[in-house]
Amino acid sequence: MAVEGLRARAPYASDPERTLGRLHAEPPSPTRNDFRRDCDRIIHSAAFRRLAHKTQVFVYHEGDHYRTRLTHTLEVAQIARSIARALGLDEDLAEALALAHDLGHSPFGHAGERALERCLADYGGFDHNAQTLRVVTALERRYAEFDGLNLVWETIEGLVKHNGPLTDKSGKPLDRYKTNGVPRAILDQNERQDLKLWSFASAEAQAAAIADDIAYDAHDIDDGLRAELFGIDDIASLPFAGEIVAGVRKQYPKVDDSRLTHELVRRLITRSIEDVIAEATRRLDALGPATVDDIRGASAPVVTFSASMAQSDKAIKGFLYPRMYRHARVMSVMQDAERVVEELFEHYLAHPADLPAEWRGERTENLAALALRAGDFIAGMTDRYALVEHARYFDSTPELR
Repeated sequence: MAVEGLRARAPYASDPERTLGRLHAEPPSPTRNDFRRDCDRIIHSAAFRRLAHKTQVFVYHEGDHYRTRLTHTLEVAQIARSIARALGLDEDLAEALALAHDLGHSPFGHAGERALERCLADYGGFDHNAQTLRVVTALERRYAEFDGLNLVWETIEGLVKHNGPLTDKSGKPLDRYKTNGVPRAILDQNERQDLKLWSFASAEAQAAAIADDIAYDAHDIDDGLRAELFGIDDIASLPFAGEIVAGVRKQYPKVDDSRLTHELVRRLITRSIEDVIAEATRRLDALGPATVDDIRGASAPVVTFSASMAQSDKAIKGFLYPRMYRHARVMSVMQDAERVVEELFEHYLAHPADLPAEWRGERTENLAALALRAGDFIAGMTDRYALVEHARYFDSTPELR
């Protein structure tokens, strides 16, 4: 019996039987389609395992219940699959994109990313989206015939364009890339596989991207409350989230704050998903796409929040930014973390022989090549490994508490 509310496979869904293929040809699997195979390759990658010990907001020893990059990634994958299932999209592709979307993040969350941006400013900069691409196309070295995971075109495209087009049709960079241009790693891959940087990605990629937003909002509220950076009554002042708090209190007048928090988080996720499904259905009905290329060629994303939910999302992020991401307690730890990353980078540039053997280049390589190699090595570190490496070379490694 069909589950109410679920769609049959949509004509505009990505089809694993009609993929544009892999950069390096491989025989098909007798038991898995190409999108499922990509999911499995990502799950079994070393970069995926390292997410368990990479900071989301709180460093690992602040508590066992805070999100890490790995738990965040799994939560995004669950939400992405829920959206894809309801819209008749390919769940495996949506899951693959959700599982891989944070593989390029550095240790210590956005603090590590800021530090690497400064370190690599003279060498093309650092972009975690481009770094994710490098991980899956070059830095994972598991297969005898090629570097990277050799993912199919649709997965590569979705990772690169999950936030929308990177250029216009003439190749002019858009939005965040207007100032410094599209990262070289993306341009190089585009030359090899023509990722159509001017178009939107598949609906599955859009589902994974909006799932990331939903997970961030709900779970950062949960972690912020657990860390006592703000209280449940502060949340009550927000539109949407505050309405949920009021509704739970009315339904359960004696509920304790712990259960109230859980009810808030789960209802926020549920209602956000329902909003995306309703808005996507409205947009898809208006667009009338017959193929996945109709999704790519649309003038706007199709899997996204409604206007009212987008405002609520903006309000939540505006609430969290000063109270959580820029809270004095968090910033104190992150400033120390940035110093760890910067000092490691400077050390490897001055002492390249201290890089592990597999990360050392030729002795004749120029400074730019060494800098990029050191950046790749540091970006792949877990929080714990970065601190261990720092302690090998410096006498003042912070405790990050």
